[in-house]
Amino acid sequence: MSTDLVTVDIGGTHARFAIATIGEDGAITLGEPETLHTDDHASFQTAWEDFRKRMGGTLPPRIAMAIAGPVGDDVIRFTNNPWIIRPALVRQKLGVDDYCIVNDFEAVAHAVARAPEDQFLHLAGPDQPLTDDGTISVMGPGTGLGVAHLWRSSGEYRVQATEGGHIDFAPLDTIEDAILARLRKRHRRVSVERVVSGPAIVDIYETLAAMENRKTREEDDIAIWTRALEDGEGLAAAALDRFCLSLGSVAGDIALAQGGFGGVVIAGGLGYRLRDHLPKSGFAQRFRAKGRFGELMATIPVKLITHPQPGLFGAAAAFARNLR
Repeated sequence: MSTDLVTVDIGGTHARFAIATIGEDGAITLGEPETLHTDDHASFQTAWEDFRKRMGGTLPPRIAMAIAGPVGDDVIRFTNNPWIIRPALVRQKLGVDDYCIVNDFEAVAHAVARAPEDQFLHLAGPDQPLTDDGTISVMGPGTGLGVAHLWRSSGEYRVQATEGGHIDFAPLDTIEDAILARLRKRHRRVSVERVVSGPAIVDIYETLAAMENRKTREEDDIAIWTRALEDGEGLAAAALDRFCLSLGSVAGDIALAQGGFGGVVIAGGLGYRLRDHLPKSGFAQRFRAKGRFGELMATIPVKLITHPQPGLFGAAAAFARNLR
């Protein structure tokens, strides 16, 4: 007998909803997703009510939630938006019988574990499949920087959520020294998320402009990303290249820290938008540039997951594991 549920992926900017079905064989199918802006809703409950209205007023009595932030406390606070969720009240507030709550990149790691090989794009290292026996690191830039890892053995897997996006940023050249100096004026401690995330492009761009004594107007990250990805301005393109370098460095550090020698997977909407830029940038060189461990890093396949909704799919996969 198949099971229907609502699967939700909540980040700093968007909350994505879909109806998922878990088949008798464990296969997961997703309905068409709905994307809501977190700024447009006072709470998750009002976003849920909005989605329910869009679905005709009735939803399955089960929910799987992937949340951008730690999920183990009595009160879940989001890292990059003001919503809070109290797990003990989920059944009452949403009118559901069963629920599953996981970290957003824990959900992505579930998606990585279950996605077929044709849903991965090769970025760096040997062009071979991710390991079937060992550890795979998973990370992705968005409003923040999500990090998790999974371990496979004998056809089974386990997922571990982490807060690896909040480790210290380590500059490798004078430009990154300047980026760090700029960020330290606002933050006592600078994590990698301040440099490798969507909003970070603003500080990278303005640092490069200052180095050339250029004046810049105040603008948001979306405007800079748009020019960078369309190659509409040299300075924005340079900021994009610098972002790809830093992403490579951080991805290599995460693989070393987690033992992700069976593969590294880049995920997230921004990661997918960079799919054409990463292979042509210095990402791979920075990923390998780990001193005495350079030869080891060169043996690690680095992939981009191309599943259109890995958070939604992975949250449903986590629910399916709990159901089993």
